[in-house]
Amino acid sequence: MTGSGRQRLLRYGRWRLVRLSPVVLTVVIASLAYTTPPEMAFSRLLPAAPALAAAMWPVLPTVLLGTVCLFLMIGLSIVFPGLGTWWTAGGIIAVTVAAAYGSHVRLQRERTLFQVRLVADAAQQVVLSPMPRRFGNIEVESLYLAAAAEARIGGDFFEVVDTRYGVRMLIGDVRGKGLPAVGAAAAIVNSFREAAYGEADMVSVARRLDASCARYNAAFPAEGPVERFATALLAEMPHRGGRIEILNCGHPPPLLLNHGELRALEPTAPSPLLNLAELIGDHYTIDAFDFSPGDLLLLYTDGVTEARARDGEFFPLAAWMRRQLPRPPHELLTALHRDLLRYSKGRLDDDIAALAVRLRDPSE
Repeated sequence: MTGSGRQRLLRYGRWRLVRLSPVVLTVVIASLAYTTPPEMAFSRLLPAAPALAAAMWPVLPTVLLGTVCLFLMIGLSIVFPGLGTWWTAGGIIAVTVAAAYGSHVRLQRERTLFQVRLVADAAQQVVLSPMPRRFGNIEVESLYLAAAAEARIGGDFFEVVDTRYGVRMLIGDVRGKGLPAVGAAAAIVNSFREAAYGEADMVSVARRLDASCARYNAAFPAEGPVERFATALLAEMPHRGGRIEILNCGHPPPLLLNHGELRALEPTAPSPLLNLAELIGDHYTIDAFDFSPGDLLLLYTDGVTEARARDGEFFPLAAWMRRQLPRPPHELLTALHRDLLRYSKGRLDDDIAALAVRLRDPSE
C-alpha cells in the first residue's frame, strides 16, 4: 500500500471512530451510572449522548439513540430507585427532540453547501478548465489554491492554449474578491481563448483582453470609488522552444531557473493593467528571453509571495526557487504547494495560482 493510501485509510478509521463517539459516550455513562454509588448520579449525563449525535448523525439514528438512553434510564431506575428518573427522562426527551431538529437543520445546510460547491466546481471548469500537461516538447503544470477552502475559486486565473503561433499562456489576478472578481476573471479568460488563436501578435491579444475587462466592468461596476482592474502576464513560446516572449501588464515577473541560476524576467517597460489602457495609454512592450531544454519557468500570482508565516514574514519564493533541483513541472508545483501550506500553517490570505513550464530535451 502506498503512503497516500495508508493516510486515507487512517483518516477513514479516525472518522469512523468519531462517528461512533455518541454510542461510546452512552456506554460509558451507563457503565458509570451502574457501577458507582447512586449519589453520584452519572445517569443525569445521558441527555448528552443524543445532543452529540445531532452534530454528525441523521435525524432517525439520533432519535433512536435518544430512545435507547430513555430505556437505559428506566432500567437504571429499577436497579437504583430514587434517581430522579422522571426529571432525567424528561431531559432526555427534550434534548432528543431538540437534537433531532438540529440534525435536520444541519443536513439541510449540508445539502445547500453541496449544491453551492457543485456550482463552484462548474465555475472553476469555466475559468480554470483542465488542460493538457504537454504541448509537443513543452511541459506545463498548473496549481490553484483558494484562500477560503469553501470558495474553490477566486479572482486568480490562468490558461494555456496551443496555437499556430506557438504555445500561448496567460496568468493574472483580478483586484477584489467574490463573484464579481470571478466574473471578471471568466471574461478575461474567455477572451484570451478566442484571441490567442486569431491574433498574430500578443499586443493584439492584450488589447482584446483589456477591451473584454472594460466591457465587463461597464456592465457590472465595482462597488466603491476604485475601479476594478486586473494584472496579467502573457507568454508565447515556439513549439521547438529556444526563446519565450513575455508581455507583462503589471504582474509579478516570472522566475526562470537555468542550471541552478535564477533570473527574474522583468519587463524593460511597463504595460498597462487590464481596464486601465484607456486611462494611461495602450503602449505594450514584449520582451524576449532565451529558454533552453531543461529550464524551469514559474509564473505565479502575488498570493504566492504574500503568503505569511506566523511572524508576518512573506514566503521567500526566490530563495525557495534557487534550492530546487531540475525536476518536472508537476513535481515543482507539488513541492511549492506543500511548502506554502507548511510555511503559512495552512492559512492563506489570498488566492494562489501558478504555472510551471519546462522545455523537454528532444532526446527524452
